[in-house]
Amino acid sequence: MRGLKDQGRPGGGPFAVGTALSALAAAGLLVSGCSTGGTGTRDEGAAVTSPVERGAPAPRVSAETPAKTVNAVALLRKDPAVSPRVKADLKPCGEDAYPVDTSYGNLTGGTAPDLVVNVMTCGDSVGVGTYVYRQRNEEYQNVFAAEEPAVYATIDRGELVVTQQVYAKGDPLSFPSGEDVVTYSWADSKFSERYRVRNDYSRAVGNGEGSSSVVPAPTSEN
Repeated sequence: MRGLKDQGRPGGGPFAVGTALSALAAAGLLVSGCSTGGTGTRDEGAAVTSPVERGAPAPRVSAETPAKTVNAVALLRKDPAVSPRVKADLKPCGEDAYPVDTSYGNLTGGTAPDLVVNVMTCGDSVGVGTYVYRQRNEEYQNVFAAEEPAVYATIDRGELVVTQQVYAKGDPLSFPSGEDVVTYSWADSKFSERYRVRNDYSRAVGNGEGSSSVVPAPTSEN
């Protein structure tokens, strides 16, 4: 009789032991589900406060220096390297409209943009002088000048390109015989001729494209 009673006590017998083991296994699953290494709600909470979501990429700042507008007419007038003949052409063609073109760009590798100035005549817009100024210590220094008739300079991919019309005897001003296109590069604190192109215009106006030839830059051996 004692054996039958013992089997009926709470915790007694194989059935009670099996029930206890099942309860312990279920408790173990709950503990593992709440751990930081599982996939429970604690993991989802940590993802919300992730530094990746809180942080934002910092904007990139451009290192380029914007060009500062320069009074080119005043700069030319006070420059002793500009000839009196060119300064005489620095007169308004209209109301406050001077025959002066300006370009800003990097030619000399400085920290500020260089300035290219072209001076033309009012009537026919023929270039009479072209100049390059390099900013140094808040002042502009003349580092290139060409004061030949019908000359004009531009900036092309960091190089100075000077175009000059070529006139033969008897050529009218509006129809030159050709042009020289000379490319200069900045090196050793000065501009050096890199190469030049001669374009010969056709005498038959409107019926030909003319011809061109590349002339290598002069060397010290020539």
